[in-house]
Amino acid sequence: MKLIAAVIKHYKLEEVRKALTDAGVQGMTVIEVKGFGRQKGHMEVYRGVEYEVKFLPKVKIEVAVPDEKTEEIVDIIINAARTGEIGDGKIFVYNLQDVVRIRTGERGEEAL
Repeated sequence: MKLIAAVIKHYKLEEVRKALTDAGVQGMTVIEVKGFGRQKGHMEVYRGVEYEVKFLPKVKIEVAVPDEKTEEIVDIIINAARTGEIGDGKIFVYNLQDVVRIRTGERGEEAL
């Protein structure tokens, strides 16, 4: 099993959610995050004063999937989240040792 974590732009969340749901993903976690990559932030003007925004707001999506669905889900996220502009985000794929459904005690892929 894998845990796929994708950091994307806010306005792409619904498009990614719909694409993942259409692909059979039954659950996901969404977290509001801040950070920076190659963008390194940007300048904004507020009440006539210019200041640098060093951490940009993004959304992090986490999805647990069976090994055989990993590449498909990564491709779906790429296609749904891509704008072609800087700051589209990143996808991280982690090995997932175990999953336990608290209500039933099911473990592994049955718990997904």
